[in-house]
Amino acid sequence: MSYAQVEMEVIRWGEARGIVQNSNPMAQAWKTKEEVQELLDAISSNDREAMIDAYGDILVTLVMGCATADLDLVECFEHAYEQIKDRKGHLSPEGIFVKSDI
Repeated sequence: MSYAQVEMEVIRWGEARGIVQNSNPMAQAWKTKEEVQELLDAISSNDREAMIDAYGDILVTLVMGCATADLDLVECFEHAYEQIKDRKGHLSPEGIFVKSDI
């Protein structure tokens, strides 16, 4: 199944359960935060299955957040890419991306 198909199924799922109609972007952002914490816990314990579940749940909450805000997640993703695509820099030994002005 393509990303677009899965995204549409998630939106339909959210509509069928009243999430899209009755939730709001802030509630979905808090849900995303909860799921990110679950991801951090999964990474810390090196639990691959929990990581898969958490990454998927994060995507669901992002789709729901966009749906409640009448935004398109792919457009948001494209917007972010347009902002970063020409950035120069490197990844430090600590795992932090350091932007370069050059």
